[in-house]
Amino acid sequence: MQEILQYLKHNGERLDSEIAAATGISLANVRLGVSELAARGDVMVCRSIFKDGKDIDAMLCRVTGYIPPAAPGRKAKASYR
Repeated sequence: MQEILQYLKHNGERLDSEIAAATGISLANVRLGVSELAARGDVMVCRSIFKDGKDIDAMLCRVTGYIPPAAPGRKAKASYR
């Protein structure tokens, strides 16, 4: 489960099939691990996924409350008036 959590922290929101392909963990084990992480409140999961207008059997996962660091480079200045 730690490997799944670290992958999501590093790569952001991903489908369960993408996590399985990237980590080398079977899809069934990824789904089981993500379900356990969701039960603990570490991960948010969406099970109703549409791709190209069709409903697919997948889980969209992301880390709960995690905000990735800002990308390097120039940032737009906020103007307060």
